[in-house]
Formats: sequence, structure tokens, C-alpha cells
Amino acid sequence: MADWKAVLKADPTNWLLEADNSSVRCFALIGLLGRPENDPEVAKAKNAIMEAGAVPKILVKQKKSGYWGIPENFYVRGKYKGTVWQLIILAELGADKNDDRIKNACEFILGHSQNRESGAFSFHGTEDAGGRRDSVIPCLTGNMVWSLIRLGYLNNPRVQRGINWIVSYQRFDDRTKEKLKGWPYEKRERCFGRHSCHMGVVKALKALAEIPENKRSLRVRDTIEKGAEYMLQHHIFKRSHDLKQMSKPEWARFGFPLM
Repeated sequence: MADWKAVLKADPTNWLLEADNSSVRCFALIGLLGRPENDPEVAKAKNAIMEAGAVPKILVKQKKSGYWGIPENFYVRGKYKGTVWQLIILAELGADKNDDRIKNACEFILGHSQNRESGAFSFHGTEDAGGRRDSVIPCLTGNMVWSLIRLGYLNNPRVQRGINWIVSYQRFDDRTKEKLKGWPYEKRERCFGRHSCHMGVVKALKALAEIPENKRSLRVRDTIEKGAEYMLQHHIFKRSHDLKQMSKPEWARFGFPLM
């Protein structure tokens, strides 16, 4: 939308550019004002992200090998202080992808969580063997691919394999009569049951949308189109098996229509 301010009650630009949140300021300078990456104000905001606020507070707790907390508890047992969650937050806040601490965190996840056979990401794994094949899940794969792209790993062959897994295995269907057979669908009912997991769909879209348009393959573009259509068919928040029902009924308190 060219004139996005026209649909707002007031212009929030000055508020978004306030210096007390360097991440928001940086994103506003680039995304709203169209400043280039080498703009002095953008560079200043990026430096501030690494010097004050949440990012340095997270990084000061990082272990030398790139993880937080207990190494093997990077996902499930580490909610929400394990390495996976810290990596997501750092990517969201615009942490410097050239910082050695950020690179160490990325390498830790690629070494411990990525399944070396398929390229997907697993919630169980070790440095010696990588992510376990039987613990691969779509939402984690989407989140890690997105985070790694944000942190400068788009062209890394390991991340490209993660992208390939998404376009090869992510589902956009509502099978209700039979389960899909074969890996990865037959193992995890909550993720690969008789219908697509909304969380998996959303995280897949999140990851693929982070790829610049001029670098999206035909398969990536096709997967984005299918995923977006799937979410639109379900009004974003409706149940797969019954579009009259909310996925999360408690969301009604936020004003979503019940029908």
C-alpha cells in the first residue's frame, strides 16, 4: 500500500523512530522510510541493537560453544530459555549476523538440531549425530529456517536443504479418513495427523516469505501460494475439520467472530 498512513488515525512514524527501542527504529528506517542498509542512521541503530537492550542481555548468558542453558535442552525442555528460543528472539530483534556470538549460535543449532539426512530440524539431537530423524517437526523446521535466513544463512547449503524439506514435505490438506504413510507423516500424530497442523503451515510460510522474491524458486513460490490459500480457506483461525469452530475457542475474548 503506497499511502498506508491514510488508513490510520494518526501517523506513528515518530513513535516508531524513538531511540529507546533500536530494533523497532532500525526496522522503521528500512521498511517504512526506505533507507538503505548503509545509511548512517541505519548503521547507528544496528550498532545500538548490539550495545543496549535485550540482545546484549541475551548474549551475556550464552556459553562459549554457542548455546544457552543445557546443550541438549535446546528446544522442548528449554522452553523458553533454550538455544532455539534465544535464536528466534535474536533474529526477531535484528541482531548483527556478522557477530561471532550469533554465528556460534547458528552453528550450534545446525550441528545439534538439523537432521543430516533430510535437512529438517529435530527437537532431539546431539553434536555427534545431529537432529534425530524420528523427532523432526514442521514448526521447528520453519522457525529455524526463518531465523537462519534472517541471520545471514540463506545461501548456506544446509539452510537450502531445510528450505527443500519444507517445499517437499509441508502439507496443506484436511485428510480426515486416513493417515498419510511413510516418513515423516506416520510418527507424530499432532504434527502429521489426518490434517495439516496450522502451526506448521504458518511457520513454513514465515520461513519461505523471508526469502527475497528474486531468489524464490518455482517450488518455493508454489508452496507459498498453497500455504496462503490454505490459511485463507480456514479464515486463518478456524478448525480444519469444521469451519464453524475456532481452533482456539479462548480467542473469542479478542473479538474474533464465532462463525
